Amino acid sequence: MVTIEEAQRSILASISLLETERVSLFSGLNRVTTVDHIAPWDIPPADNSAMDGYAFLYDTMDGDRLRVTGFLPAGEYRSTPVAPGEAIKIMTGAPVPPGCDTVVPVEDVREDGDAIHVAASAKKGAHIRKRGEDITEGEKVIPAGSLIRPQEIGMLSAMGTSSLAVYRRARVAILSTGDELLEPGSTPLPGKIINSNSYSLGAQVLDAGGEPLMLGIAPDTLEGTIEKIKSGLNADMVVITGGVSVGDRDFVKLAIEKLGGKITFWKVNMKPGKPLAFAMLDGKPVFALPGNPVAAVVSFELFVRPSILKAMGHDRIFRPRIQAELLEATANKGKRPHLVRGIVSVEGNRYLVSTTGNQSSGRLSSLTQGNGLILLPPDASLSAGEKVDIMLLDRGFEMGKEASL
Repeated sequence: MVTIEEAQRSILASISLLETERVSLFSGLNRVTTVDHIAPWDIPPADNSAMDGYAFLYDTMDGDRLRVTGFLPAGEYRSTPVAPGEAIKIMTGAPVPPGCDTVVPVEDVREDGDAIHVAASAKKGAHIRKRGEDITEGEKVIPAGSLIRPQEIGMLSAMGTSSLAVYRRARVAILSTGDELLEPGSTPLPGKIINSNSYSLGAQVLDAGGEPLMLGIAPDTLEGTIEKIKSGLNADMVVITGGVSVGDRDFVKLAIEKLGGKITFWKVNMKPGKPLAFAMLDGKPVFALPGNPVAAVVSFELFVRPSILKAMGHDRIFRPRIQAELLEATANKGKRPHLVRGIVSVEGNRYLVSTTGNQSSGRLSSLTQGNGLILLPPDASLSAGEKVDIMLLDRGFEMGKEASL
């Protein structure tokens, strides 16, 4: 039985980068770029006005008075210099014409016929955005390996980019096993349950940026399990839930071996999620996760999600970890590390956490009620107020319900 860390290292050593593809600008959002993006020109391309106002040469003012000799809106350019002692009305974003080194906002002038009087507070060189102030031609603006966020989309568009090369999305085949399973939309019958695992796992694949390929349900036969697994080998990874323990109808490990796969390990020293196997089959990673709903979700977070992210070029592949104060006494009386579902909140500069109650691995509500996993070491007995390590599943609790600065 391997540790969580040993399992993660073993799995990630088997994960290779996926191929690249060229996509439209919007389709690059939350993807990882494969090439350096170099600025083809200065941004801004010329000195321009940061305000609606008047442009002039500061040292040529006649006292506080300037004669206004023209108007320059954004989108137009003037090559004729503005004469000394004169000003031109200019709009925000318009290129500053030759002969000017200062812009005074409209609210800082007093109009006087065809002239203006400039407030004493005007400063030389004010309110001009300099050429190349943002980026300069030839500068490496977005390095290869960068995550493309909305701000990178904006910068790429400013650089004239309409498409970009990124690592493609991981296609992940999802398979549930068990004669007891029915698909959502069915009416539960005696002895039957609804297949929730495939949809939890498929949603986790989507959340990680991958593309789930839903294989449905494999029957509790060796032949049926083999056929279903084979049908998923056109994906980049295969995730199977159920059928991986030691029951009379647990055929997943045997099916993988019959197909020529090599099981790297089986069983991880953790709770929930002990009966977990990882294999390579036809060069594809295969994750055989437990069938209990919570165990499947938790196992995915620890092992599958980092693998998907690595394959798609991400260098930050693990959920964030924090320390939080327990709001209640909590114990782990077992010999395995226990990932307890918790409710994390923030109070001032402190993180607080309480459990979601009953920690049965079949109780999916223990996850829906929480937002993190409390990492309890074996034989731990902790009092309220003690600090524990938390793996955050989402950070929604840090978002405010009301606007604040």
